[in-house]
Amino acid sequence: MVPSVRKVFNNQFTPEKYQSYLTDLNSLFPGAIEFRVAETPVFIERSFKEKVLNACESIVDVITQFNFSSLTSHAIPPDVKVPNENKHTHFIAFDFGICENEHGEYEPQLIEMQGFPTLFGYQVWQDEVTRRHYDVPAGYSTYLNGLTRDSYLSLLREILLGEQEAENVILLEILPHQQKTKIDFYCTSMYTGIPVVCLTELVQEGKLLFYYNSAGKKIQVKRIYNRIIFDDLQQQSAAIQEKGKLLLEDLDVEWVPHPNWFYRISKYTLPFIDHPYVPKTFFLNELDTIPDDLDQYVLKPLFSFAGQGVVIDVTKEDIEKVNDPQNWILQRKVKYADVIETPDIPAKVEIRIFYFWKDGEPRPIATNNLARLSKGKMIGVRYNKDKEWVGGSLVYFEE
Repeated sequence: MVPSVRKVFNNQFTPEKYQSYLTDLNSLFPGAIEFRVAETPVFIERSFKEKVLNACESIVDVITQFNFSSLTSHAIPPDVKVPNENKHTHFIAFDFGICENEHGEYEPQLIEMQGFPTLFGYQVWQDEVTRRHYDVPAGYSTYLNGLTRDSYLSLLREILLGEQEAENVILLEILPHQQKTKIDFYCTSMYTGIPVVCLTELVQEGKLLFYYNSAGKKIQVKRIYNRIIFDDLQQQSAAIQEKGKLLLEDLDVEWVPHPNWFYRISKYTLPFIDHPYVPKTFFLNELDTIPDDLDQYVLKPLFSFAGQGVVIDVTKEDIEKVNDPQNWILQRKVKYADVIETPDIPAKVEIRIFYFWKDGEPRPIATNNLARLSKGKMIGVRYNKDKEWVGGSLVYFEE
């Protein structure tokens, strides 16, 4: 994206430097990083950053409009609707592909979004380690809106804790120590002081929830940093699913973010957005006719995660066999650009922009990012096996 910076980085790169970087990255919580880390960060110039943020702000305009709740009233499946929804999500993540338009120009295209957390803690650590091992040019930062490491972490702590003490706030997940994102849980706990608690460890007494801390003391849960995705919960054992039913009850807890926002701000929102950097998207049940150029579309289930169920090479038969079209979208394909020069073939890039929404503020703000590099048909581990210069990374934006 910035040819001069890319040339310098690639010329200075060595496999030994990369291994030293990985060793340092894994030193904080050994064995906790279970995904591939890319060899390189991504460097993006100011003009492209402004295109990305322009698209994000346009989507935020939709999310903050007065009728957003009514627009998304059918987004939440009835069997996972949680009581006591608050006024807005606390977090949004926007995924953009770096794409090539019909004129051969680079532009961002929104792939997905979620009103849900992502690797907010780990990315702080990755930036620290990256700067220790690689030369990041002056005037480039992973943070946005003038934030620094310290002001970013201060805002994250403020949102997660609210007015509660750290011991009364938990990061809640299903079997967290078995999750591929556990490095983020550990980093978040280190930076904010909140404990990581498994759903199975919760103790319910009426409307109150408790957990036992490392000293064996019973502690009331007053605020939940929710990392549970209900689609994942529904794949668990009968015992864990039964335990999960308590989340649907009227509990005396604060949610950060409330689980309903995972559904409201999601693929469900895409058809309501009109922006040049947001591919045209249609609810499958609202299609009058099936497009003739189906090869230019992707079929996606509304309620899934990690790319599960996505049909890339769509046929008329794929659409006709869908028996719940209200739960599917048809999205215009985008052309990922081969944008990162590597020692063999170029890599494609997806950028995830983090937005934080503090209680009392009229809008969320962009704060940080992560990146994923790919050489496969889709972004993700299963499409990039046995490849190099792919995996998790971060963007350094020109300030």
